[in-house]
Amino acid sequence: MTIRTSHISIVAETFAPEINGVAHTLGRLVASLRQRGHRVTIVRPRQRTYDGAGDEAGLTLVRGVPLPASRGLQAGLPAAGLLRRAWTRDRPDAVYVATEGPLGWSAVSAARALGIRVLNGFHTNFHCYARHYRLGVLKPVIHAYLAAFHRRTDGTLTASADVRDELRTAGVDTVHVLGRGVDSDLFTPERRCARLRHTWGASEAGLVALYVGRLAPEKDLPLAVAAFRAIQRVSPDATFVVVGDGPERAALQRRHPDLIFTGVRTGEDLARHYASADLFLFPSATDTFGNVTLEAMASGLAVVAFDYAAAHHYISHGRHGLLAARHDRDAFVRHAVSAACAPRHVAVLRQAARVRVAGLGWAGVADRFAALLLDAQPELRADVDLVPVRPPRHAV
Repeated sequence: MTIRTSHISIVAETFAPEINGVAHTLGRLVASLRQRGHRVTIVRPRQRTYDGAGDEAGLTLVRGVPLPASRGLQAGLPAAGLLRRAWTRDRPDAVYVATEGPLGWSAVSAARALGIRVLNGFHTNFHCYARHYRLGVLKPVIHAYLAAFHRRTDGTLTASADVRDELRTAGVDTVHVLGRGVDSDLFTPERRCARLRHTWGASEAGLVALYVGRLAPEKDLPLAVAAFRAIQRVSPDATFVVVGDGPERAALQRRHPDLIFTGVRTGEDLARHYASADLFLFPSATDTFGNVTLEAMASGLAVVAFDYAAAHHYISHGRHGLLAARHDRDAFVRHAVSAACAPRHVAVLRQAARVRVAGLGWAGVADRFAALLLDAQPELRADVDLVPVRPPRHAV
């Protein structure tokens, strides 16, 4: 069944070519929607490092201010008047507000004033980030603002059932699980590269642990490093490769000069880095999903993660990867060490991980996204679990 083509306007603080989970998800959704004939327009702040020049028609740039802790990124200022005028001239069928800042609040106000259906996304656990940036005293204020924001819209989309349940507990009633996809043609074990491993100083038989993502306090990189140090005690020739950038990079490099920091990688280069490793360490307990988990699994890596978000939905402990109870840091380290001690089991996990996610493309996610925005096709917009029920897992 198909969904009628439509005009969808997406409002976001961040979009390609920026590199983060929100921009990645929106980029994939927009590309898939356009392939299906939908017209998608974008509203975003003008960035100091990228002003949108050269983008296709349908891009509206608004004023912004520097966003703390995000080098070069601008947060959008309120633009309700501008958006009311733009959406009066060229009325969208639905508006999706991906981020909850002042720009997003004003976009919700504009859509409501014009009677346009508006949904929003919950992509980032900002209230959980407070303690990582020594702003714990503001957590209740942030939590209250987010709850109020989401209650103003016709519905909230999030990536996992865990976050859906947390939002409902916080008083946000209309929450749908959208899910995520992965490009299994790009992220594949076939991109494994012996030459790249050699540049890391790793033999084909040696263990390479990998982290991919933002190097920021909320990602808990110290836990990944602690797990790697424990791995080294049983496998002294192990290597740890860290892909990404962020405010913690300089300090991490000073403290751990033996680790390999590659900076940001994209496209096929990133896919080679994934496929050329063996074990993926994902220490974050704050991500609303974790696209990198699916990318690692599609690349044929054994994943060590908390039993939360993407890992909770797509990994059965001991079958597709190794899971620790959320916030159980000791268990996370133990699982990393157990993987280092069992290379044959890791090989089995790697094969099973690839099979588990190989069919999770973005096309179906985009269809569901459009159905939810347009309030169409009950079988597509129903709030259901998007993944099969998992077999019983081993005790964590």
